Amino acid sequence: MEVSSPQVSKRSGISLVWLIPLITLIVGGWLVVKTLSEQGPQATISFKTAEGIEVGKTRVKYKNVDIGVVEQIRFSDDLSHVLITVEFNQGTEHFLRRNTRFWVVKPQLGLRGVSGLSTLISGAYIEIEPGPGAAQLHFVGLEKAPVVTAGEAGKRIVLVAERLGSIDTGSPIYYQGMEAGEVLGHELGNDRKSVFIYAFIKDPFDQLIRGNTRFWNVSGMEVTMGADGFRMKTESLASLVFGGIAFETPATLEPMDDDVEKLMFTLFDQYDTIKEYSYTKKINFILFFDSSVRGLAIGAPVEFKGIKVGSVLDIRLEYKSEDTTFRIPVLIEIEPERIISRDGKEQESPYYVVNTLVEHGLRAQLRTGSLLTGQLYVELDMHPDTPVVLSGGDTRVPELPTIAAANFDAITASIERFVAKLDELEIEEIGKELLSTLKGANKIINTPEIPVIVSDLQASLQSFRSILKKVDESSLPEAINAGYVALDKLEETLTLTNRVLNPNSPLQYNVIKLSAELEETARSIRALVETLERNPQSLIFGKDIEGEE
Repeated sequence: MEVSSPQVSKRSGISLVWLIPLITLIVGGWLVVKTLSEQGPQATISFKTAEGIEVGKTRVKYKNVDIGVVEQIRFSDDLSHVLITVEFNQGTEHFLRRNTRFWVVKPQLGLRGVSGLSTLISGAYIEIEPGPGAAQLHFVGLEKAPVVTAGEAGKRIVLVAERLGSIDTGSPIYYQGMEAGEVLGHELGNDRKSVFIYAFIKDPFDQLIRGNTRFWNVSGMEVTMGADGFRMKTESLASLVFGGIAFETPATLEPMDDDVEKLMFTLFDQYDTIKEYSYTKKINFILFFDSSVRGLAIGAPVEFKGIKVGSVLDIRLEYKSEDTTFRIPVLIEIEPERIISRDGKEQESPYYVVNTLVEHGLRAQLRTGSLLTGQLYVELDMHPDTPVVLSGGDTRVPELPTIAAANFDAITASIERFVAKLDELEIEEIGKELLSTLKGANKIINTPEIPVIVSDLQASLQSFRSILKKVDESSLPEAINAGYVALDKLEETLTLTNRVLNPNSPLQYNVIKLSAELEETARSIRALVETLERNPQSLIFGKDIEGEE
């Protein structure tokens, strides 16, 4: 039996076996394209530390809306920073611009309060603040949250100060006591001497900023003591703790530049110094003093008639080896703009005016400005009767004549002269003589004869009073009544003298010279009384009547 060979036929076209891989390839490609098309942009953010950031958990938010998540954390090539890769949602490409800012929001406790408390439960997150500029995918994150966000209306300004003081990021800025802005930050200037302070003025206070706006430091507490007493002043409790700045804009008729973001404003130490810097013209003079200038410091005021016209610039000590003498040159500056011409004429040269005043008696001297601190200042005043005393040497600046300091040195010299004269007196000898005199007076007053004399006087006066009473009843002339009154006064005087002559009286020495006179007076009165008792009419007709009878 013959077996027939099989016949193999070839089918034309694509086998169904390849259909499944083809469909798989198409579906996979479609998924890849769809995934890539739906995937948002990726950006890299550099931070100094990755504290609080976790892969797959830490979100990126804008106005509390999630727009991305952290996908990767790695170190930079030099290991100085941490690079965080963030995958953003689709449609967020316009967020990633050159001026976009990132910072980590986490719980923070500071002097200005507590922030980020919500992150205690939800965890830290990265906040984004979109900014203008070209598209960018690499950013440097902020270590601290910005004080002012881009969406807040206002103006940014730059202040220049000699020292920072208590000013720091977040310090308030005041206008008439109201909070008008905040300090954004600060940095050292290129000259290494000044400080640049970046600040933000909120709306509507930013409309008050002009080219002539003046800023001054109100940090801490200002304490002053003057003729009106002791004063303490602070802008607010916040400025006392965090530091602060205040500003004002004087009214002017001249147009001022409104584009203040291109300007730099000077930050003055205090409000009083603003007026000091308004005088730009200054002239220098040199003063020479021979006495001590302790209490005089650089910056001390120079006054004329009680009004400040300048300040002290420098104080030195010069020595001359030829005669071993010293002198103290004091360099001062005078601001002629403080003096206004009264006659309305064109102002003459300041040096010419000063020289004219010197010819009429302008002199400089040191005066005590405060009895409490002993601080000195330079007083310019007219002393036409004093000679012009100059050093006679060559000086770089014109010299003003000086006179002796009117301070405690002159008082001390006067006291020393008085004490020297007092030492010349023989105080001990004078004391011995005075003590001897008092002992003699005490011995005389305490003798037993003095009380006897006083007793006799009192008895005589009583008898004389009774006689005068009888004469008064007989209607004698008024002269007798006057004598009666006089004797009555004499009795009071003697009674008072008796009290004064008490041995315990401190006035005993006052009757030393009167004792002899009192004794003689007592004898005379006793003789008069005896005469009147024998012949009362003798008061009228005299002693001759008795002789005729």
